[in-house]
Formats: sequence, structure tokens, C-alpha cells
Amino acid sequence: MSESRSALADETEGFLLAHAHHDQAQREAEELCARMPWMTTAQAEELTGHYVRRRLEVTRQLLQGTVRRADELRQEYESRYAHLRRALLRRHAAGACAVLACAAGAGTLAGVLTR
Repeated sequence: MSESRSALADETEGFLLAHAHHDQAQREAEELCARMPWMTTAQAEELTGHYVRRRLEVTRQLLQGTVRRADELRQEYESRYAHLRRALLRRHAAGACAVLACAAGAGTLAGVLTR
């Protein structure tokens, strides 16, 4: 149930972000057209539509690039973490073996000295 709520929250957040980007692009296009008073209404609408579509495409490409890079970094970090965990485990195992060998040696020495 928690995963479905999280997925719904992520989807809702994505929808709201996309809507905000669309609104921002629309405002920018309208501001651009306002600085060109010689354009007809049809030309302004065409330019606004083109600007919004292009701006959203650029935003989509940027976000997809960011997602790809985040995935690459996650894989790199997971790989490095696994390598470090294995190295730490080997060191702990070697240390435990050394402690056991010392204890066995000390026990053997104590046994020899008490005879």
C-alpha cells in the first residue's frame, strides 16, 4: 500500500511540475510576443505554440539527461560500496583469524609452560 501511495505521490508531483513548466513557458512566450506588437494575433499564437513546444522539449531532454546521470552515479556508488564492503569483510575476517591464531598460540604456550 505504501508503494502505491508513493507512486501516486511521485506521479502527482511530476504532473504538477510539468504543468508548472508549461505555464512558465506560456508566460515567457506571451512576454516575448508582447515585445513584438507588429505581429498579428495568429502569428503570436503560432509563435507561442512553437515556443511552448520547443521549451518543453528542451526541458524534457534536460530532465532525461539528469535522470540518466543519476542512474549512472547510483550504479557507480553501489558498485564502489559493494567493493568496500567486501574489502572490509576480508579485513575483519583476517583480523578475527589473527586473534584466534594468537589465542591458540597463547593457549598452546600456556599449556607447554605449565607442564
